Amino acid sequence: MVVCIKKPKGKVETDMAGCEWIKESNWITPIFDADDGAVEFVRSFTLDKKAASAVLTVTAIGVYDAYINGKRIGDFILAPGCTAYNKRLQYQTYDITNMLAGENTLAITVGKGWHRSRMSENRGEINKKPCAVIAGLKIAYADGTSKVIRTDESWQARKTGILFNDIWDGETCDATLESFELEPVRIEELDRNILIPQEGEPVREQEVLYPAGLIITPKGEKVLDFGQELTGYVQFCVNAKKGDRVVLSCAEVLDRDGNFYNANYRSAKSRITYICRDGEQAFKPRFTFYGFRYILVDEYPAQVDPDKFRAVAVYSDMKRTGFIRTSDTKLNRLFSNTLWSQRDNFLDIPTDCPQRDERMGWTGDAQVFAKTACYNYDVKRFFGKWLADVRAEQREDGSVPDTVPNFWNISRSSTAWGDVINVIAWRLYRMYGDRGDLEANFDAMKRWVDYMTKDSLDKYLWTCKDDSDKMWRKHYGDWLALDAPSGSYRGSTEDNFIASAFYAYSTALLVKAGKALGKDMSVYEELYKNIAGTFKERFKELKTQTEHVLALYFHLTDDKAGAAASLDKMIKENGNRLQTGFVGTPYLLYALSENGYVDTAYDLLLQEEYPSWLYEVNHGATTIWEHWDGIKEDGSFWSVDMNSYNHYAYGSVMDWLYSVSGGIRPDGAGFDGVIIEPHPTKRIEWLEAEYDSAKGRIVSKWTNTDEGVRYEIQTPVTAKIILNGRERAVGAGRYEFTVKI
Repeated sequence: MVVCIKKPKGKVETDMAGCEWIKESNWITPIFDADDGAVEFVRSFTLDKKAASAVLTVTAIGVYDAYINGKRIGDFILAPGCTAYNKRLQYQTYDITNMLAGENTLAITVGKGWHRSRMSENRGEINKKPCAVIAGLKIAYADGTSKVIRTDESWQARKTGILFNDIWDGETCDATLESFELEPVRIEELDRNILIPQEGEPVREQEVLYPAGLIITPKGEKVLDFGQELTGYVQFCVNAKKGDRVVLSCAEVLDRDGNFYNANYRSAKSRITYICRDGEQAFKPRFTFYGFRYILVDEYPAQVDPDKFRAVAVYSDMKRTGFIRTSDTKLNRLFSNTLWSQRDNFLDIPTDCPQRDERMGWTGDAQVFAKTACYNYDVKRFFGKWLADVRAEQREDGSVPDTVPNFWNISRSSTAWGDVINVIAWRLYRMYGDRGDLEANFDAMKRWVDYMTKDSLDKYLWTCKDDSDKMWRKHYGDWLALDAPSGSYRGSTEDNFIASAFYAYSTALLVKAGKALGKDMSVYEELYKNIAGTFKERFKELKTQTEHVLALYFHLTDDKAGAAASLDKMIKENGNRLQTGFVGTPYLLYALSENGYVDTAYDLLLQEEYPSWLYEVNHGATTIWEHWDGIKEDGSFWSVDMNSYNHYAYGSVMDWLYSVSGGIRPDGAGFDGVIIEPHPTKRIEWLEAEYDSAKGRIVSKWTNTDEGVRYEIQTPVTAKIILNGRERAVGAGRYEFTVKI
């Protein structure tokens, strides 16, 4: 069961960019050591005349929530969000006019967040900064006068009952502790030039899930099953005595015997510890988040009543724009799994996973999933903010780190990962039609292409020395592909092949972007021509499935028919199964359908044996797995060290359902025009794809009937409708066709 969230007052205003007067305030920090706890900064003030408006602007080193007179200001969870903190730190602005009284107390509590947690320990210039806050409350009175209450030495600070908080490890709260004494603060000389207005979507509480049931495991453990993996936290009520404890631990799956299992979280403790006061009380964490489906009740001072627990989903507040409905319940489950993995991993940055000691903005995962992400939700603002962080982390030589923000201080820049700046910038332009997305990112796109040009051993390719004997070499290859040599995470496709293919792809996107902006791209057009020609000469023989896929999808073979037939044969000889990893899988079905093998693409999509998307569904997945065999046929697990059950990369198959099966594609930037070219199959009775584009709602539905295939189409703009290879140009409106096959 899912219920709605009641939003508090003081909603964050994300368009008040004119509040840069926050930079005139001071950074303040407590005189005591914050340690791992949360610190509350307090300022009391009196209003002796009527306020016409009151606007609070605030940010912190860490994450914060703010209260006025005991009432929470706004609904932004984990503000100010996650950015490349050494260069960019968002501030938020709240209208709190209606929350003021005569006597007022403003309290801002600051936790460690991403900024000061374990996950950023490799970036000392970020992680070692003190717990600090900067704020300004601008009050305009009805008589025309005004004043600003700024953070300065008139504020005070104190410790709180939140004794511990960490993004990976969870939160510990001691409700028995009485209010701590207020102590002075000091002004801290921290950079104010990095402060920027809120750019991304606010992170908010979303769905609330009730437990599906209480499980007593074979080991006697008490485990709550919420029936759905999610990102967020548990909220609970308890009637207790002072000093009683509630301790909860998180897991994604149970082991094959039905016992609690979270070894795949690695070092992340992912735990809630609450020390109770007397009487009825409720608690939920404030400064962390968890990825989980199952909750182990380690300690609870009463009989465990599932009705006392809720799971609160937390993610960026994006508008849903895409819908896929079919007659196939398993395919519908796969779509639902993809939606959940996107929501769970779009918590201010596009993470790889939300549960283990990682939760990083891996660039490769984001770029392969970007097209699906744009269909599912309006992610223009979400990705626009994150690409600004990609640009901030881009190095002087043009290379792009593998994670953004680069909390792990990774020095590598891998093919298919660094290409994120070109791929997503172009995707945003195609889906939303805003030239500003290209203008903001064009220089970074160019610098990435120039980096690859300079970094190669061979002209017109991106090649490096063979260091295949090393586990962590320059590139990740076809990550987690099933044709990998024994003991390897990377597939058998040669790194230089993948790097050179993406070199060509990113250069082609740069040329398109430049032309859309009216720039002279002749130099890069010539570069692309030389890259493509050299690639075709160097890589004449295609060996792996992924090599076939990239050569076909990136138009890097002169023998498309032969390559497509060879790929089709490889798949059939493998029992209609794929062998591709993170690099090949997103383009696999396209490589087939664009070259006459739609039926084979459907064979892969609807395959239920391992490895396949529906294999996961059949094994109870409620999100997308990192590994095709995250849970094996016998119920055992792939591994402990790297086995996430909430990794959206392979959910990228959904953009094929939107754009090929449903056939909805932009014909011009931002869907100024639309192409609707569905590809039905008799293996599904009906399928409906719906997309709320920048120009309006587009619907494409096909149904197999005795008379043929019936198509129901809605378009808000002039469309090219292509059915069975025949084009029908139509204006905006609703249409119905029946085509005999």
